[in-house]
Amino acid sequence: MTNTWPMTQRVELATVMDRLAVDGMVTEYAVAVDDGDWEAYRGLFAPGGRADYRSAGGIEGDAGQIADWLARTMRLFPMRQHLIVNRRVRFGLLEQDTGDTARVQADYINPMRFAGQDEGSTEPDFVCGGRYDFALLRTDDGWRLREVVVREKWRRTAPTGKEPAAR
Repeated sequence: MTNTWPMTQRVELATVMDRLAVDGMVTEYAVAVDDGDWEAYRGLFAPGGRADYRSAGGIEGDAGQIADWLARTMRLFPMRQHLIVNRRVRFGLLEQDTGDTARVQADYINPMRFAGQDEGSTEPDFVCGGRYDFALLRTDDGWRLREVVVREKWRRTAPTGKEPAAR
């Protein structure tokens, strides 16, 4: 059977498939962090992949260093859930692109609960938000993260129960 699709339809289909795969990587990133699956987290990165969490009080380093740091740090927050929205995907924007790169800017909100804080409560006592900048690279294993940069814009903690005196 001969494929009679015009070339433009094949290119458009390939672009849609790439977009779905790139979007899936962003989702896998959030799930790995929320579930504390640090092996899965490492596996999302291309060789030499890096992440930068400094704007959120963290570190910058290669995927292994970041996974180790997250494993230690996220013990403070046994309940966490990334919500990643407003995903803006652009292909071929990295230097010396050969058609196999992508960038995603995506806003996030991340409610978390501190360990040991009112274990029966479902309310988060720490919430932060900002924007992720993901740089991706197509590899023999599919799309992988080349770089993740967290740009925290705000954070809020729950009230301590000590309300200010009325004036």
